[in-house]
Amino acid sequence: MLTPEQSRAARGWLDWTQDDLAKRANVSLSTIRDFEKGRRTPIGNNLDAIRRALEAAGVVLTFQDGRPAVGVAQPSTSDTRV
Repeated sequence: MLTPEQSRAARGWLDWTQDDLAKRANVSLSTIRDFEKGRRTPIGNNLDAIRRALEAAGVVLTFQDGRPAVGVAQPSTSDTRV
């Protein structure tokens, strides 16, 4: 699940505007605006598209101690040469 707070935090981390996220998720700008202001929850496929757009940019959406959290994916260390 994606919360409005996670969406706002992830956009901030990525330095994306609401319009940037809307375009990358292929949803309307009003969908992003209304969701992030808590006015409404997007239909399932739009919410999934928003989450996928953020995750594709390297954002990790998690919950810590029952609270929504946002992080950045760490690069794999399996490519490290000795």
